[in-house]
Amino acid sequence: MSFIDRRIEVRPTTGEAPFALNEVFFSRTDQRGVIEAGNYIFQRVSNYEWDELIGAPHKVIRSPDMPRGVYHLFWETIQQGKTMGAYVKNLAKDGLTYWVYAVVVPCEDGFLSARIKPSSKQFAEIQTLYAKLLKLEQEEGLSPEDSAMLLETWLAEKGFESYHQFAVDALCQELMARDSGLNKPQDSKISSLREMMTNARKLLQETEGLIQDFDAMHTIPHNLRVIASRIEPSGGPVTVLSQNYGAMSREMGDWFSKHVMGKNSNFAAIRASVEESLFIQCMGRVLVECDTQLQSEQRSLGKIDMDKERKILGCLVKSQAKRAQKGMASVDTEAERIVRACQVMHRHFLGLSSTRVLCKIESARLPQSGETLSDIIDQLGAFQERISHRLDRISSLSSEIRSSEEK
Repeated sequence: MSFIDRRIEVRPTTGEAPFALNEVFFSRTDQRGVIEAGNYIFQRVSNYEWDELIGAPHKVIRSPDMPRGVYHLFWETIQQGKTMGAYVKNLAKDGLTYWVYAVVVPCEDGFLSARIKPSSKQFAEIQTLYAKLLKLEQEEGLSPEDSAMLLETWLAEKGFESYHQFAVDALCQELMARDSGLNKPQDSKISSLREMMTNARKLLQETEGLIQDFDAMHTIPHNLRVIASRIEPSGGPVTVLSQNYGAMSREMGDWFSKHVMGKNSNFAAIRASVEESLFIQCMGRVLVECDTQLQSEQRSLGKIDMDKERKILGCLVKSQAKRAQKGMASVDTEAERIVRACQVMHRHFLGLSSTRVLCKIESARLPQSGETLSDIIDQLGAFQERISHRLDRISSLSSEIRSSEEK
């Protein structure tokens, strides 16, 4: 046993249970949360004997300092068969506490929870938030459901659209802080995926700007027809051209409805795919470390079948790797679709530009048109140029996402 091992094995009488930054531990439960297996570090940190852990509800290590709203959100998520990540404060048998960032994965008709030691700057904020939630629960009778909603409200104020989005970001930050604390190089795959996520968010911002620009441009063809009706006979060239412009604008509007707006659009799908791929990549890394840790452990795990647990972990690692590959394939597909869609939009714009130029020529032939008609046509030109630049940026971001995926 090394000096570091001996130091970790020695427990203080108060404070935190020894849990090193380089360690990772796991426990496996059935659907009800009854412990069926774990590794040595789980048993050591919790300070229970194996016969006290196996068959016991996982809440045996629950700390009273944890807000119930977090557990409500936790169980609500995993009972749906979804993966979950959360900061959790646990209580060992001897009264020592220990914080973990836990990743929970459905497996073997139950769940496997893998934990690392949190060390990011965000961790301090979470501790403060949990203390506030706990105080509200204790002093004002806040229900677990309302506590969970308050947690999600706080996360929304921090810019997260969902708890899952926060969980992805938190796991990334913890792994990066952990690497830094252990003087390890940053994980290149995680860094690449974080870059993809940044571009996916920029993509969404450009999309929102594109929609606003397009909406603002949408009324101009109507104004053009109104003015044309005052300065030329019915069915005149400017009227016909403005009608054509309006028809092409509506066609582009239909494209927007299909590809840009709504939760099922290409733009929404690509961000969701990147987010999920990032979480899977981080989760997969934690599971790999769990597997490595279990392979190296030589201590007794009581009645636990180590070979079985190794196989379970190995299968989880493989399944998550397949999910990650599938997610990346989805990202590439959606990014490619967006690039192609931008090309289609540019072709539409060529038609609009030609129609706009013809309108400009016809307005110059009408002595009564004045500056009003010309001004509206110039506005169309300005809008088209702005939208065209946005399309170029969207196409560029989509290409960058595809190139990041190949790294």
